[in-house]
Amino acid sequence: MKDKIKYYTDNQEKIARYGKALSNPVRVFILDYLANNLNKCCYSGDMAEELPIARSTLSEHLKELKRAGLIQGEINPPYIKYCINRENWEEAKGMFAHFFSR
Repeated sequence: MKDKIKYYTDNQEKIARYGKALSNPVRVFILDYLANNLNKCCYSGDMAEELPIARSTLSEHLKELKRAGLIQGEINPPYIKYCINRENWEEAKGMFAHFFSR
């Protein structure tokens, strides 16, 4: 098996991952909702009351944001509460600021 040639830098791949997470208005809403509550976490049920989508759809969007590393979840059965992943949030802000400052 041949070694895979890497065409993109780690930063380019991270920006793309963060960008994909931001590519849906529901996910932007979720991040905005959580960012406005930075000092506390929010249950998915709280967000479900604010959005005109099914809970299963909300769950898929939350999974995508977790996969990108922008949020983190804590399980308190039967509930899951979500928070901004502050470290990655700051990294994404810095990366996008640098990317768009050129």
